Amino acid sequence: MRSKLIRRIGVAAALVVLGALVAHGQKPELVVETGHTFGVNSVAFSPDGRILASGSDDHTIKLWDVASWRELRTLAGHDGAVNSVAFSPDDRTLASGGYDHTIKLWDVASGRELRTLAGHTKLVCSVAFSPDGHILASGSQDHAIKLWDVASGRELRTLAGHTDLVSSVAFSPDGHILASASWDYTIKLWDVTSGRELRTLAGHRDFSVAFSPDGHTLATGGAATITLWDVASGRELRFLAGHSALNFVAFSPDGRTLASGGVDKTITLWDVASGRELRSLAGHANIVSSIAFSPDGRTLASG
Repeated sequence: MRSKLIRRIGVAAALVVLGALVAHGQKPELVVETGHTFGVNSVAFSPDGRILASGSDDHTIKLWDVASWRELRTLAGHDGAVNSVAFSPDDRTLASGGYDHTIKLWDVASGRELRTLAGHTKLVCSVAFSPDGHILASGSQDHAIKLWDVASGRELRTLAGHTDLVSSVAFSPDGHILASASWDYTIKLWDVTSGRELRTLAGHRDFSVAFSPDGHTLATGGAATITLWDVASGRELRFLAGHSALNFVAFSPDGRTLASGGVDKTITLWDVASGRELRSLAGHANIVSSIAFSPDGRTLASG
């Protein structure tokens, strides 16, 4: 089986086959395809692995068939750049956060807009579904995190504590904790049920947070360093340095590999246990703003 950079979607999205293939050291290849007309800010695989969503500065979201890399449909409705996209756990709903201060929920099967969630006063940087799909979290330039009831669209609560833009939000695998990264040089852990702040981790000007699949480790990416934290104690476990500046981090589904995307236009794959750099992937012509593993861990999408 060949390892390759499968496609380039739009002007700035690429896919990379990795996992077991990377471990065997096979050389990636790049194949180019067109799509978005401006930069790609966010990519996400559906939980069943069949669809890839991409959100762009061109104000649209595109849904792609992973088997054929055929464009399934374009979702238009945001009045500005789409900064973040996320699938619900049941594959049925896509959430998108935009420069227009809103979050939109879309029916994946039909492409129909289901609902607009309005409440943030500045652009929405990040959206994430809880593991049960009942709650959506959003982080914004207005310094706030909001939790929304997905079924009704009702705002459940606002989590206030950051003093600058909230660049990334992520739920723990059990859904009990929400992590947030901010440009105020802190990462915060929140109790989802009560909204109480559990812990503040002092770090870099972080852009991204990601929980390991077992929920024990939190990865944060910012400045030129990735930090791995013990969730239970808040202790720093390890620093990984390689990029000139970082934008995004993501764990593989088995938790053994961490991917990072940087301002240096590269993606780096890391061995989580040792902190060793496995491989650097080059091919983008601009900064890497988002990365996502497929559910089977064999493919990496980057925007």
